[in-house]
Amino acid sequence: MSSDSVQLCLSRKTGEMLQRLRANRPLVHCITNEVVQEITADVLLAAGASPAMVVGEGEAEYFAGIASALSVNVGTPYEARIETMKKAIRGALAAGKPWVLDPVAAGGIPWRDKIIFELLEMHPTAVRGNASEIRFLAGVGTGGKGVDSLDDSSSAIEAAKALAS
Repeated sequence: MSSDSVQLCLSRKTGEMLQRLRANRPLVHCITNEVVQEITADVLLAAGASPAMVVGEGEAEYFAGIASALSVNVGTPYEARIETMKKAIRGALAAGKPWVLDPVAAGGIPWRDKIIFELLEMHPTAVRGNASEIRFLAGVGTGGKGVDSLDDSSSAIEAAKALAS
């Protein structure tokens, strides 16, 4: 199969997945950092999802159970936010809903890394990270420079497979 054929096949599959997403309009519970909260909401809206930035500790666990999915971004962690993340994850897991972990700046600060590894122990459905974050979490890298990756994406393929296992 030629690279053009592969590209066409991937484009069709992507289009089909986008159509399914738009038909379902999933409610996505987002606990994200303040820096990208509006961008995250805009991207989800453009894709056809319904974002909800529910960050209240008293409602996060319940809301994660009624949402279609949960996205957890550890970009600006603080004690109350971390507890909210954990409650929301427990709510998603209890309801059988998928959740995604974005381990922002993994490998940079031991306190943050401890939090990220605690969240990893809660078995995310997917981990969305840059190459340096993924390599660090898989135990084969040292992390990036803040939110910036110091590694090429292709260098994280095997680490991503190991992390998924």
